Amino acid sequence: MKLQEIREKLDLALKSSVQSLDVEVTAAYSSDILSDVISHAREGNIWLTLHTHSNIVAVAVLQSLAGIILVGGRQPEEDTLERANKEQIPILTTKLSAFEIAGRLYELGIRG
Repeated sequence: MKLQEIREKLDLALKSSVQSLDVEVTAAYSSDILSDVISHAREGNIWLTLHTHSNIVAVAVLQSLAGIILVGGRQPEEDTLERANKEQIPILTTKLSAFEIAGRLYELGIRG
C-alpha cells in the first residue's frame, strides 16, 4: 500500500515537505530504541516512534524506510524537519498511541 493512501485512511498529518508520498510501505515497525530500529527495521517499513529529534531521520535514511509516524500527538523538532526535508523522509503525526496506530495499520493489511 502506498504511503499516501495510508496517510489518507488514517488521517495522518504530513509535517515534512516531501514532494511525493508515492512510496510502497512494505511493513510497519514500532520501537523507540534507535539501535533496535537499525538492527530490525527493513527497507520500505513505516516506523512508529515517540522520538522527535533529528537522529530519527538518520536512522530512516540508513534503513531506507518509507517514512516515520510520530505517535501520541508529538511534533517533530525544527532541526528534525529541516533534516527530513533535505533527505526527503516523510514525517507524519497522529494523536493516537503507538498501540492504536499499529492496530489500524494492521487492519489496513500492513504487517510487522
